[in-house]
Amino acid sequence: MSSTRGRLQLLLRELRPRRNPGVYAFVSAPADRAAPTLQPLAVFREAEGTTWILDAADAAAAGLDIRFRTAWLTLDVPSGLADVGLTAAVAAALANAGIACNVMAALHHDHLFVPIGAADAALAVLERLQRSAGS
Repeated sequence: MSSTRGRLQLLLRELRPRRNPGVYAFVSAPADRAAPTLQPLAVFREAEGTTWILDAADAAAAGLDIRFRTAWLTLDVPSGLADVGLTAAVAAALANAGIACNVMAALHHDHLFVPIGAADAALAVLERLQRSAGS
């Protein structure tokens, strides 16, 4: 088994997916509002505009147009940005179950944003993926 493949199997065995409390929203940030006033979880700037991920209740209270309501899942396995295949394996498992997934890699863990109504199903898929890697 190659070291890359072995590392992926180790990551999958230790996946430990969990749901963070709350409901989150992807919104298109208004040009006239500073992000710190709403404390987004994440900010991503693209040529077409800036996306914020923030608490859905805060987004609604601010009158922002919620484009995607989501649950935030964290993979508690300590993964690195240079690890190969983890995102692909997780995304493939969720795609095979018909669950949309938006992945954000941070320095210590990978974070998944799935449709709010699919959160429990997504956790079940990820737990099965973890169990299958252990056998």
